[in-house]
Amino acid sequence: MTVGNAVDARTARVQEIALAHRARRGPLLPVLHEINDELGHVDQADIAVVADALNLAVAEVHGVVTFYRDFRRAPAGRATLRICRAEACQSVGAEALAEHARTRLGVGFGETTSDGALSLDEVFCLGNCALGPAVQVNGTLRGRVTPARLDAILGDL
Repeated sequence: MTVGNAVDARTARVQEIALAHRARRGPLLPVLHEINDELGHVDQADIAVVADALNLAVAEVHGVVTFYRDFRRAPAGRATLRICRAEACQSVGAEALAEHARTRLGVGFGETTSDGALSLDEVFCLGNCALGPAVQVNGTLRGRVTPARLDAILGDL
């Protein structure tokens, strides 16, 4: 499959998703979630396709995609590390843990390492407040994570 065919297939799938939800009340968020979940991210080119299918302004769709942290704007890494930055975790070292992760990985929140191995995300509560600071790695929740423990977790990836 050539790059052109991959783009055409993606555009067709995005349009198909949007049209499937068009009759719903308030279809934009469900459409964007399905694109994000199925295709890995909401590409810049997807925004115009969704806007056209739902009869919305491109600026409106772009605004929603950029406002909500749930929507990736670039492909995620093979693994995802989410660090809780809510108050309970902050009070037991989450800020230092976040800084350690950013320094060790060389990326900021919402970014992916250059080798595509890991995406770093922040979240404002993982529901593990009693065991903070908490992180989630590929959906697995970990508590009482120190910088040294984070290094061990990342080493296992």
